[in-house]
Amino acid sequence: MEIVGRSRALAELLVSPLGRRWRHVHAVADRAQRLCGVVDGEGDILVAAAWLHDVGYAPEVRKTGFHALDGARYLRDDGYPDRIVCLVAHHSGARFEAKERGFEGELAVFELEDSPVMDALITADLTTAPDGSACTYDQRIDEVLARYPVDHPVYRTWSKAREVIGASVRRTEERLANL
Repeated sequence: MEIVGRSRALAELLVSPLGRRWRHVHAVADRAQRLCGVVDGEGDILVAAAWLHDVGYAPEVRKTGFHALDGARYLRDDGYPDRIVCLVAHHSGARFEAKERGFEGELAVFELEDSPVMDALITADLTTAPDGSACTYDQRIDEVLARYPVDHPVYRTWSKAREVIGASVRRTEERLANL
């Protein structure tokens, strides 16, 4: 099975029982598909990673409670290509959350990619609300911050990562404007 179809099928199996999370994942994959023009022929990698970015939330996959790490480990063990595994591991500022949660070393085994593909994955994820509706990056981060108390690792993550990760979204928007 081709990588996008295989990824969609696995995401559906693992994430569709999670309801709202599935709507988010489905919309992120749709958004990623519309961003393929900015990744120079690597659209399949982008869309596959978009389908898989939140598999770490599935109860069958969850081990540490840090979904980016749990998802990456599961995908690695399931034989997914390293590139997709690493994109899932580091999607949407995971390195900042890893530091807050004490998982820097565990996440470091997965290579952090700085590329248009990573930027587009971040953009697809962070311009899609939890219910799957479209939003701006700032709306999405404000929504995340509103859900957590100030002493929570996720709140601390986004307080630190907001500007750095926002640059990925801005780069993707510039690439789209130049198509």
